[in-house]
Amino acid sequence: MIIATDIYHPAIWSSFFQLVGTGAAALTGLVFVSMSLNLHVITQDATHRYRAIGTLTGLTAIFMICAFAIMGGQNHLAVGAEWLIISSIAMFIYIYGYIQALKGTGSKVGLGFKRLAMGTIYYLIAITGAITLISGYIIGIYVSAVAMILYIPFLISGAWLLMVGVHQDMAERQKRPQK
Repeated sequence: MIIATDIYHPAIWSSFFQLVGTGAAALTGLVFVSMSLNLHVITQDATHRYRAIGTLTGLTAIFMICAFAIMGGQNHLAVGAEWLIISSIAMFIYIYGYIQALKGTGSKVGLGFKRLAMGTIYYLIAITGAITLISGYIIGIYVSAVAMILYIPFLISGAWLLMVGVHQDMAERQKRPQK
């Protein structure tokens, strides 16, 4: 009889997940505060609204993946399944929001197919890694981890594009004659 061993060793990964999860939580807070200062402008424009939702969803997904990964008593199946589910939901929210923003009449700052494709690819790589991990190959966690790390600067750039778009909208409003 062959005894199955688990390929996921939480002790090896806990520092990584703590670092990335803490960073994602801090960034989420900063983005949230920045958005709250311009809430009226963000809620009035589809691009801004969906970019805000996509950015917060992405950062929250990273935090949740990291938090679940360091919970006690989990094996590679649990970690892979959590990563798969969270990434799939976050990808759906990202794609749906992007399509809604493209359909809308709002700001077009940073809104294009290339950015949609890049964000989707990061999620697909993470999902592929999660499936690989579930299948019993440790390389899956490395693939998903790299995708997650690369996605953070992408989310930061999304937050930056949001703030640039909001600034442009506010500047346009100030130029208009008062009624």
